[in-house]
Amino acid sequence: MTQPIHPLDPITAPEIAVLKTTLAEAGIEGPQIRYSYVMLREPDRATLRAWTQGAPVPREIGVLVTDKAANTAREMVVDIPARRIVHDRMLDPATDGWGPILDEDYVAAEEIAKADPDYRAAMERRGITDLERVRCAPLSAGVFGHADEVGRRMIRVLSFLDQEGTHAMFAHPIEGVVAHVDLTERRVLRLVDTGYPSIPAESGDYLDPAIAGAPRTDMKPLRITQPEGASFTIRDHVLDWQNWRLRIGFNGREGLTLHDIAFNDRGRMRPILNRASISEMVVPYGEPQPTHDWQNYFDAGEYQFGRLANSLVLGCDCLGKIHYLDATVVDDFCQPVIIRNAICIHEEDYGTLWKHTDFMTGQGTVRRQRRLVISFFVTVGNYDYGFYWYLYLDGRIELECKATGIVFTSGHPGGAYDYATLMAPGLGAPIHQHMFSARLDVAIDGDRCHVDELDVARLPIGPENPLGNAFTRHVTRLRTEAEAQRDADNAVGRVWRIASSEARNRVGEPTAYVLMPEGQPGLLAAEGASIRKRAAFATRHLWVTRHDRDQMWAAGYTPNQHPGGAGLPSYAAADRDIDGQDIVVWHSFGLTHFPRPEDWPVMPVDYAGFKLRPEGFFDRNPTLDVPEDPNGREHSSRCCAPD
Repeated sequence: MTQPIHPLDPITAPEIAVLKTTLAEAGIEGPQIRYSYVMLREPDRATLRAWTQGAPVPREIGVLVTDKAANTAREMVVDIPARRIVHDRMLDPATDGWGPILDEDYVAAEEIAKADPDYRAAMERRGITDLERVRCAPLSAGVFGHADEVGRRMIRVLSFLDQEGTHAMFAHPIEGVVAHVDLTERRVLRLVDTGYPSIPAESGDYLDPAIAGAPRTDMKPLRITQPEGASFTIRDHVLDWQNWRLRIGFNGREGLTLHDIAFNDRGRMRPILNRASISEMVVPYGEPQPTHDWQNYFDAGEYQFGRLANSLVLGCDCLGKIHYLDATVVDDFCQPVIIRNAICIHEEDYGTLWKHTDFMTGQGTVRRQRRLVISFFVTVGNYDYGFYWYLYLDGRIELECKATGIVFTSGHPGGAYDYATLMAPGLGAPIHQHMFSARLDVAIDGDRCHVDELDVARLPIGPENPLGNAFTRHVTRLRTEAEAQRDADNAVGRVWRIASSEARNRVGEPTAYVLMPEGQPGLLAAEGASIRKRAAFATRHLWVTRHDRDQMWAAGYTPNQHPGGAGLPSYAAADRDIDGQDIVVWHSFGLTHFPRPEDWPVMPVDYAGFKLRPEGFFDRNPTLDVPEDPNGREHSSRCCAPD
């Protein structure tokens, strides 16, 4: 398709052309203009609800325009059908930050660093005279009270020695040197050199047979086949599978987005989520040495990880009967870029759905669980992240985030050191976290919802509990945005029930879903730390806000060099009523990574995520109509029939 047929369809190449032309007609063009965050500004509730199939499609596209010559950035929105600018705001870098890192900034930062005499001298002190062997890692700068950086587009550069000519450069960090690069004036503003002398020498090339060893020969083929095809259909971005219906989107900032998630409950299509996405993720490092104490990356807001999505490969990334979707993103010059096979959709067997053996008759009954997988993978520098949304036959929804790739490395002094793991001789991997923010625009049987915090509770022995065996759970209604900033607590089995404020089930209770957190630590940086101000979303596992069309970003619109307080803290500052209102639930979760030697030279996947489980949403088990699995009937006339 070249034109959208629904207001939530992903942006198209012709629309991107209209955006650029409209801006050019307003005088916004030229060789120093760059475009970031080019993505659909989704219609407001009223517009979306009033729209009917075949009517003109309302379309607005937002963009952040950076003028490198004027050193300015402005947030803009263009009405595509009307070909006019409907929003235009100049940013103040001191309070608003800058847009994301541009592709050309990586090249510029390396050029600037290597041209600096102090940088060259630091390399020479380590015996490096051929700078062609040095690979620079330009990284987002953060905000650390340097007055001379305010108003400048900054980037900080760490360096590695490229001994093998491959990805194995991470085995050879040039520890102790960091260049603070001013992209605005193209110069090194300051160079830090701690004097750390040595460079780890052992190769980290995990594809080298000398390191990996000979391939195993005893793994037999594992084949996943669906001879009659998959059980889902997708047309015009709408996916139907086993009572589920949803709309699939994609943009260059968030990557995969899911819309209008609903469940067909015996002929009645019941809404659950208006929209679901990863709004932001931050990777804060816990190594206090000057080379690393500033390392904190916002992979969505600073690097636009949707633009970094992989083109997935059948048989490697995905097994089974696969349906791929391409994605259109936009580069820094406002040109469309198609990522082939960016989204993978397939079914997976997931073991037992339900089972019972009647002890009176000896007859057993079993049904198999199945789930639909909607996923994409991104590569952000050294790390690779997979985002897997799962839909289950019984109405459950899960998100699983997978972290793999190469751990960021450092020099290691040897011996006991609290802040980095010794991975190989002289090679360290600093401790860090991977913190995600899921934005869940909830719609449990409609837009008016409320959230209760549920904690299990022990009860003392007494008249109502004479034997002491009873226990219960405490229910706390979260009524305002201030009250709804909450931490997980596994000691009391804390979950959050998101319930309809209008619909009830057949026993008179509000229909609901429960958000089940993993309960891992939130952001661990100290109070007063810069990253705690900038990534405040990760200091709480739960936030609930009133729905606002433009409140989309957990760390704010422009986290790059933002001093902090944007995003969720600013959204919730109004302390609006959230009890029975149109609300958005934000869930922060993630990994606290103390690297292991087993994570080197390439890291096996680690996992983080959450579950959404129906609780009173259905009147009974919604999978009673699931038939016996045909695989079982191949081996027996009746599944679970006794031998």
